Amino acid sequence: MLDVAIVGAGPVGLLLGALLLQEGLSVRILEQRTERSAHSRAIGIHPPGLAALARVGIAETLTGDGVQITRGLASSGGTHVAGLRFDCLGTTHPFILAVPQARTEELLEARVAGMDPSALVRGCKITSMHDAGSSVTLTAAPTAGAGSGGSKVTFSARLVVGADGARSTVRAELGIATHGHDYPDTYLMGDFPDTGTDGSTAVLYLEPGGIVESFPLPGRLRRWVVHTDALLKGATASELAALIRNRTGARVDADANSMLSAFGVRSRMADRMVSGRAVLVGDAAHEISPIGGQGMNLGWLDVAALAPIITSALRGEATGIRLQQFEKTRMAAALRAARQAEVNMVLGRPLPASFLKARNKVLGSLAGMKPVHDFVAGRFTMQWGLHGLG
Repeated sequence: MLDVAIVGAGPVGLLLGALLLQEGLSVRILEQRTERSAHSRAIGIHPPGLAALARVGIAETLTGDGVQITRGLASSGGTHVAGLRFDCLGTTHPFILAVPQARTEELLEARVAGMDPSALVRGCKITSMHDAGSSVTLTAAPTAGAGSGGSKVTFSARLVVGADGARSTVRAELGIATHGHDYPDTYLMGDFPDTGTDGSTAVLYLEPGGIVESFPLPGRLRRWVVHTDALLKGATASELAALIRNRTGARVDADANSMLSAFGVRSRMADRMVSGRAVLVGDAAHEISPIGGQGMNLGWLDVAALAPIITSALRGEATGIRLQQFEKTRMAAALRAARQAEVNMVLGRPLPASFLKARNKVLGSLAGMKPVHDFVAGRFTMQWGLHGLG
């Protein structure tokens, strides 16, 4: 029997697996995808998230691979509105690290494989789960391309963790409801060669038609995210390039686009994270807006808090109160992060030029006050009042 079965081999499930394997526990990470996705989704690693990754020994490599964003700039109509510096907060990692999620997952997977080559099991989709009181049995069917001949397999574990995303099978099997709502905001994003002069600065263009965000990536790339009037699922790189140029004046090479994605925004919170011998973490427990890049980091902080509790519980220590406190603090942190993401979205919505100019003037004045500046910088880097770890 396994000590822990983790469902989902995204960045959150892989980090938890690595943390538990370091403690000598027997772990299986069950993933329905047969291969790791190469699609670049989340790119921002915040200081608390990087500290969590340091616990499994990959933070230094990631820091060398990524772009350290120490400064953010907001402009409107070609005029400076406000600036934020992240390297004046006196923290161990005074920056947001920009690195493709695929690279982060690659390093986490290698760390897991280095401790137990059999820990990650790809190509199996959970079809049922039964909590017998002293253990949990998971039944899995092979996914397309898994090459297992169609036979189902079972895994028995003392504990189960659902790290299987916003449409969590584990959450559904546990019968845990969610609450939340869909937002009207939609975005189109893409990666292009960086031909500008912004370097490692993140730039927010606050324009009447809606925000345009620009973030540096390794390999002299930049990610551009544009607020759109509707979900543009069939949009082309040329259409995104036109939106960027019309709102900001910046030119990007549509022919050299390497990633394009349109997305909407919703927020969902599970009614609870703990049920019997199972726990939900990451998007399975709390899906928040990707604007601000907090979701992946929030999941890492879930597992950083959960791993020591699991280790203690499997060693026979009483952990009931600690588990209750874990659920309380992590759900509170998720709610704070969701509110911050909502503020970010509101600031990026279209506004008449006259109202936008007046609002930006207020924002610029506030950002010029050091206490306000440091508070906002701390919030944007998930260091003050958001991560829920003290």
